Amino acid sequence: MYNQLTPEIIEEIKKVSNNVFLGEEINPDYAKDEMPIYGTHMPDLAVQPRSTEEVAAVMKICYENNIPVTPRGAGTGLAGGAVPLYGGVLIDISKMNKIKSYDMENFVVEIEAGVLLNDLAEDCQSKGMLYPPDPGEKFACVGGNVATNAGGMRAVKYGVTRDYVRGLECVLPNGEVINVGGKVVKNSSGYSIKDLVVGSEGQLAIVTKAILKLLPLPKKAISLLIPFPDLALAIDTVPKIIKSKSIPTAIEFMEREAIVGAEEFLGKKFPDNSSNAYLLLKFDGNSTEEIEREYENVAKLCLECGAYDVLIADTDERNESIWSARGAFLEAFKASSEIDECDVVVPRDKVAEFVRFTHDIQSDVGLRIKSFGHAGDGNLHVYPHKDDLDDKTWHERLGKAFDLMFAKARELDGEVSGEHGIGYAKSLYFVESKNETYINLLKGIKTAFDPKHILNPGKLYKVN
Repeated sequence: MYNQLTPEIIEEIKKVSNNVFLGEEINPDYAKDEMPIYGTHMPDLAVQPRSTEEVAAVMKICYENNIPVTPRGAGTGLAGGAVPLYGGVLIDISKMNKIKSYDMENFVVEIEAGVLLNDLAEDCQSKGMLYPPDPGEKFACVGGNVATNAGGMRAVKYGVTRDYVRGLECVLPNGEVINVGGKVVKNSSGYSIKDLVVGSEGQLAIVTKAILKLLPLPKKAISLLIPFPDLALAIDTVPKIIKSKSIPTAIEFMEREAIVGAEEFLGKKFPDNSSNAYLLLKFDGNSTEEIEREYENVAKLCLECGAYDVLIADTDERNESIWSARGAFLEAFKASSEIDECDVVVPRDKVAEFVRFTHDIQSDVGLRIKSFGHAGDGNLHVYPHKDDLDDKTWHERLGKAFDLMFAKARELDGEVSGEHGIGYAKSLYFVESKNETYINLLKGIKTAFDPKHILNPGKLYKVN
């Protein structure tokens, strides 16, 4: 299907890039992402370009010689999206990490795709601006966020990555460079190529630069930690919060076991761990008075719905304590056991039903299953734990659990991925969830961009 790299092709690549790695020079991390359970495979050659021109030149050589190419950022993905399943060339854009310029008149920033989300957020904040997308992994490349249309905790109020991408510079599989979108707020000029590229998981083009929309930085943020007797009661309260019209920036749900695990992992105490379940809400605005008006009605509503209390984190220290624990849940799970993730999204009013379902199937599948997630947008992160199982039993039980959970998500009118993409891990479930016409449309779009199907093959659906 694809050609092998030859010494001649390697020499061609070396002529257009000074940052080429072969054999033992290749970083072993390039074989996997954060979830090696989805497979590992080393590239035959890796490149760390420093410019769009370098990416374009390498892509042109690979296209002409029918060599598969896998784009990669920081490697923080959780779906096997950056694993070079067919070997070939891996293009690591993490060194293209410059914040190019701000346009304060138009509230946009231009960056290279390898900029880390954390660095962008801090730089924006120093200038009194906010880049709202807020995935849990702060050290992912923004280009990877664009590729997966990452969401995060602030999606309830602010939306997801796609809502903040104004323009992109992209290298096509044949090495041509195109610019799509720009600084304009509105655009009805034909098909939106930009929005096709966002969320395409590196299958259509390699994003090298992005123009991103910014907002003025809110001057104040206050969080509410709300303990409930059980998770079902907590989650059942969420639609009522949304209906109250006092929309929080974030609405997260968590169980006591996740909190205790995060405490042990971080070595510091959570403000409260005595209840079985919690909602964590954040409100932001330009004054304490403005925020208080927003959260007072929500606090009263939660108490009426059965909450034990409403704990107010109105200082930076208290906010940091709560949200650092929330951000450590995944790492805490990983520290206690090998895990896998089911990243589904369901309608908000179905979250409680799905979580109850995951509790109910634990004994049937023989796995410990824990979850947390974005209750405000219906995105759940569900983690089966391997514990002391042998590999064969683990994979058998895991397959059964995934079959049941993805089937349940479809039953509830949900989707198999809320924010981590499809990658390789969920390709079979993704194809099962769509009809043939839908998949053929995707393949047609792929062929229009990439007639040789060399760019990130094996993701979303099986390569023919």
